[in-house]
Amino acid sequence: MSRDILKHKIGLGGVAIGNGFKVMSDAQAHQTLEAAWNAGIRYYDTSPWYGHGLSERRFGHFLHNQKKEDYILSTKVGRLFWATKNVPKTMWKEPSPFDYKYDYSAEAVRRSVEDSLQRLGVESIDFAFIHDLSPDHNDEYKDGTTWLDHFEVARKGAMPELTKMREEGLIKGWGLGVNTIEPILKTLEETDADPDIFLSAIQYSIVDHKDSIDRLFPTIDKHNVALITAAPFNAGLLSGQDRYNYGGEMPDEKVKKLNGIKKIAEKHEVDLSTASLQFSHAPKVVNTVLAGASKPEQVQENAKAFDIQIPSKFWKDLKKEGLIDERAEVPG
Repeated sequence: MSRDILKHKIGLGGVAIGNGFKVMSDAQAHQTLEAAWNAGIRYYDTSPWYGHGLSERRFGHFLHNQKKEDYILSTKVGRLFWATKNVPKTMWKEPSPFDYKYDYSAEAVRRSVEDSLQRLGVESIDFAFIHDLSPDHNDEYKDGTTWLDHFEVARKGAMPELTKMREEGLIKGWGLGVNTIEPILKTLEETDADPDIFLSAIQYSIVDHKDSIDRLFPTIDKHNVALITAAPFNAGLLSGQDRYNYGGEMPDEKVKKLNGIKKIAEKHEVDLSTASLQFSHAPKVVNTVLAGASKPEQVQENAKAFDIQIPSKFWKDLKKEGLIDERAEVPG
């Protein structure tokens, strides 16, 4: 499939809509989704994991009023959910009352897509991403299994099954949605799978990008697949929150780099959120940048980010000070 499978510059991610960082009311979620739609955003990404189905239900409640041909929708597979009175403690704030297990088998992946269609209330999804099949989740897998164990299950189960579902027309494409680079490289270089598109989160931002330039981008380009860069703010660090990625820690080296970038941004009167979005979309191999939002004004600002001209001197100063890689492609 062509790399042009996805052409939208920006999409709305569903972590915050699933109560990822704080409790959001249904009304607030609807207002945020409505603001995204009114701002012209037409790509939406969610997951059963986000709020244990809460994000999918909220996206579906809004999108069922829109024509399916007018938007692109992706969700994820890799976990199965069931109702429980004993909701496990996770990162989600007041999630739906479900427990879960990891399962990357063919049967589980097909059931996961069917369950997602039920929660979303739509007849089809565009992309299905194999979710969290990644070394950063080794501590969460049970029975001493690692991501490599689950990768072998996915290689024999999820990957061929998603290819079959694409052939059936149930989805338009599939790939991995992960927070590390290794699983994407392994899928492309070490399997006979036929993926279409990958979602790489927290790996290409102003403060974290060298590894993507070194390893991810050349492989994506070689295999001519589409790429989404997600979490361009590192889940809050670059948008004014005291939070780095999804764990909440604030590494000293990242804070030091952030302060250096802020100083140059102030000098050139550049909004850091705007610069972060443009930076994460700038590489030629990137199709779309995916950003979350919990308020209407946030998503409105994100949608307008690409209309703002950033002085070329800003990017030159960042490279001169060693704050971004010399090889990094920049806007303009």
